[in-house]
Amino acid sequence: MLARTTLQVSFRCLCLSLAFPKKRASFLQILTTGRSCVLKNFRTMDSKKEPEQYQDTTSADADSTTTAVPKEDTDPSSSTESSQTSSTEPGLLPGETVVKEGKAAILFPSANEVFYNPVQEFNRDLTCAVITEFAREQLAQKGIRILVPGEKDRVVVRLSEEKNGMVDQEASEQLENEQQKEEEADEKEYITASVGERCEQGLCVLEGLAASGLRSVRFALEVPGLKSITANDYSAKAAALIARNAQHNNVSHMLQASQRDASMVMYEARGRKERYDVIDLDPYGSPSPFLDAAVQAVSEGGLLCVTCTDMAVMAGNSGETCYSKYGSMSIKSRYCHEMALRIILHCLDQRAAVYQRYIEPLLSVSVDFYIRVFVRVRTGQAVVKNSASKQALLYNCVGCGAFSLQRMGKRTSQGKHMKYSAATGPPVGPNCEHCGQRHQLGGPVWAEPLHDIKFVQKILDAVSGNPTRFRTSKRIEGVLSMVTEELQDVPLYYALDHLSSTVHCNTPPMLQFRSALLHAGYRVSFSHACKNAVKTDAPAGVLWDIMRCWEKSNPVKRERLSETSPAQRILSTEPTLQACFEIREDANPQSRKRHLTRFQENPQANWGPKARARAGGGISSELEDKRKHFQGKRKKPITDSSQLKSLPCKKFRKGTCTHGDKCCYSHELEQETNEDKMD
Repeated sequence: MLARTTLQVSFRCLCLSLAFPKKRASFLQILTTGRSCVLKNFRTMDSKKEPEQYQDTTSADADSTTTAVPKEDTDPSSSTESSQTSSTEPGLLPGETVVKEGKAAILFPSANEVFYNPVQEFNRDLTCAVITEFAREQLAQKGIRILVPGEKDRVVVRLSEEKNGMVDQEASEQLENEQQKEEEADEKEYITASVGERCEQGLCVLEGLAASGLRSVRFALEVPGLKSITANDYSAKAAALIARNAQHNNVSHMLQASQRDASMVMYEARGRKERYDVIDLDPYGSPSPFLDAAVQAVSEGGLLCVTCTDMAVMAGNSGETCYSKYGSMSIKSRYCHEMALRIILHCLDQRAAVYQRYIEPLLSVSVDFYIRVFVRVRTGQAVVKNSASKQALLYNCVGCGAFSLQRMGKRTSQGKHMKYSAATGPPVGPNCEHCGQRHQLGGPVWAEPLHDIKFVQKILDAVSGNPTRFRTSKRIEGVLSMVTEELQDVPLYYALDHLSSTVHCNTPPMLQFRSALLHAGYRVSFSHACKNAVKTDAPAGVLWDIMRCWEKSNPVKRERLSETSPAQRILSTEPTLQACFEIREDANPQSRKRHLTRFQENPQANWGPKARARAGGGISSELEDKRKHFQGKRKKPITDSSQLKSLPCKKFRKGTCTHGDKCCYSHELEQETNEDKMD
């Protein structure tokens, strides 16, 4: 009896010694089970070895075995979740939270330590799509073909207008050429690169401000053709969290955590062999402190991805601050979001020109509360000489909003040579020719196209052909469709509602206004940066002529207008162009006909950028408390006299107020409250 018991105990100890390093939860189960269960658990664990032993051949589809969430939730088309997980789960500490996005499952210490903004999911999805197409182009030159999960035959999405039931001849010829190249490529032997696998000839990626490492983990799990990913953050807690998340998602063979200053990491990688192929900068606020190092650390023809969330500065609220950070004066206007894109591109090109480098914008978008630009950086002294002619000063009328651009430089062709000289100007007089008001001077800004349409079309084709890859695929398709429809050679835009409010008349329907411009022989398009945008090559005088013609059928009470108001000045002039408001078929773009998701509403309450993280690792709640305090302030009347303004009223300025020096806006309310107290 004793010998049999000793044999059983010895056998159990042997199995426990083999099983304990594998699964902590299985160890607890073995303690309470018999011999048959021990053998069963041992066989099961032996067949389900840890993926970390096979990191070089692990695919992204197998990472769900170590996550603390159900396997079916790892589908990229499922919704993003944030759930509290039990501390007994392997790899988790007490109170930790698992947040899932795409194929990544990220560990967070707690809700107060590290913040997660689900609104930025569109930013991360779009970045994965852009880097995938960039890797496809770069690795194709080396004979490497990337394999994207769920991607089958490429579905080409063309938004060109159809004429007589036939697609434009140029588009059809381009489609045939692309198909022929793909057929020729199929005949060749290619080296394939899959997601989650290290590609020795692949791209080196740096995320300078990684925080939790969510973006870098998604790169490793969703973008094929990568050699290494460096996720850097200055915070020690963030660097430790990045390392844990890399191990939790089984991407430690590709992703390395770094705890250093982002600028120093990039400055030390300025050598030609140490440069990064892709650099992603997504800071809280302004990226200006990191741009000088970034334009030097990116490789020749490499991709630089930059996010700016300081939109209050770039949109004109603090022009002097914008100049100190980006070297450009911002203007508060209706086209401020596109101007913000052109300000950051101007800053990037100016920083790169110092080192004989220049930029080629691939995609520049203004969405939600931030702007995002993707540029290719190249080296060339001859091309850098064109930098001055790519920048322009901006003259904006404070009355009617009409604007004019003045190039900083001028280039003329002299046979095989180019001559560079200073531009002549200004393009406007001291006062606006339409309303007589003064001009504001803004800029300089980037005056060249914001996008590379061919590259954007490739991203659009890939996302449309594989809609389950990203949760925000519909919105990506809608935004990129509008980007392909924009007039690339026309900087900035007008807002239709602003044109109407200037002359105090009803707003004409968008299709009728666009049709009037088309009838007049001008081009017109929407803008992804503004819902009511009118981007056109027509001069401001044509726009006001159309508004004058519209006002005749929708008259304004002229007696209420001031003689010096812009409306009176504009309407007192007879139009030289007789506008035709008959709706044309080409006035309605394809993205609008197809009802694509172009401008989404705010997804949740207190929506916007999160609060800034404290140096100690926590989050400052001042911004959130302030936002909640002022939420709906115009709808809620203020009854507390202490919250009202204490400035003199209009009667005090005229000298007719009876309260004298004690006058303030709240004196009427104070008088009522004093009478109530006496009663």
